[in-house]
Amino acid sequence: MGAGAVGSYLAERLTAEGQHVVVIEADERRADELRDTVDCKVVTANGASSAVLEAAGVTEANLLIAVTSSDAVNVLASQAAARLGGPRTVARVQDPTLREDLQAHGVDFVIDPVEALANELLLLVRRGGVSEVVEFADGKVSLFGGRVQPDAPLDGITLRALRQRVTGWDWIVAALVRDGETTIARGDSMVKAGDHVIVVTSGRSSSEALKLMGVEEHRARKAFILGSTRLARLTAERLIESGITTVLVDPDADRCADLAARHDRLMVVRGDPTDPAVLRAEGVGSADVVLGLSGWDEVNILGCLVAKALGVPTAVSRFQRFEYVSLLSGHGIDSGVSTRMAAANEILRLVRRGLIHAVATFQDSAAEAIEIQVPTHSSAVGRTLTEIGLPKSAIVGGLVRGRSGLIPHGDTVIAGGDRVIAIVLPAAIPTLERLFA
Repeated sequence: MGAGAVGSYLAERLTAEGQHVVVIEADERRADELRDTVDCKVVTANGASSAVLEAAGVTEANLLIAVTSSDAVNVLASQAAARLGGPRTVARVQDPTLREDLQAHGVDFVIDPVEALANELLLLVRRGGVSEVVEFADGKVSLFGGRVQPDAPLDGITLRALRQRVTGWDWIVAALVRDGETTIARGDSMVKAGDHVIVVTSGRSSSEALKLMGVEEHRARKAFILGSTRLARLTAERLIESGITTVLVDPDADRCADLAARHDRLMVVRGDPTDPAVLRAEGVGSADVVLGLSGWDEVNILGCLVAKALGVPTAVSRFQRFEYVSLLSGHGIDSGVSTRMAAANEILRLVRRGLIHAVATFQDSAAEAIEIQVPTHSSAVGRTLTEIGLPKSAIVGGLVRGRSGLIPHGDTVIAGGDRVIAIVLPAAIPTLERLFA
């Protein structure tokens, strides 16, 4: 329900995997745009109506995903579906005051993509220099993304040759993204400068893996945030709580006054976040990272580029237009983030079959990282990774057993209760789910 940024992205992603998707959208223009671009059924109507939901076949569905821009409409649609005896419901609810007792109103799962993205940004700032950071099983296994720099040890070498040079490695290159095309990494995969590399590590091996990519990891001590959106405010709160000096720049006088009154440890500056004079006067050159988190792509992009030109080593920009994420990442923008990707990560975990604990998507790739628990009765138990027959478009990059995380090999034997972290392309997801079901 809802064909906005989140709904249209989910419809596109799920139909690509062969899921049967029905989208209900009240806005005729948005509905027509979706019909032209995504192979799914689109109903132009008010999805909060019981009659509309019933006519659209909600009682035959496995999941209702209510992701309109209105919290109230999302809750009403969930209530209507529950009255009809419909499926499990997921509702986007951003107002914290509305989240109490939502299960009594037919909402089974609540997501808040803005809050989820603020948590992701905190991880990203803490591990400066990388484009993605995803932690699995409370950090026992971590996934990093970054671009291979010219003349880095990884530049111009196959992964098989690299492993022969490096001893005692506790990491694995799981996937490569080059010119928008994602490849699951194999021994004969050749890495080149400019490639977006996805690395899975356990223990304390992340620094070593990043050095091979030519990426310098640096923990931020000072951050600049451009904009005063809800995402900007939540991110600022998390950075301050982590001991990171935070400066927020926004042109709106009332918002600045309100933020300054609420947060005595936040330095709030009223000014144009794209103006070099404003940023220079506030000492942006001494910052470790700039986060463009306004509601305008143009402001975020230009502000980040200005800050980079003034000496900030890392720039992270929020994008509303998803095409900008892959287009501009690596070209002055070190990392692109999007609330619809954060929403997708939350929702895809519920769509996936089996004991799925986490799902992560990437800024310029169709691949997913899935954390799936292997039940004791699975046919994979007692067999090696080589024996279970993983498809070529999937790789197991990490494994959590008990309190330990490890990077598995082909001869690693799967045990019941293991949490497998797999990087997989969409076509192989059903096969992966069956293998570990």
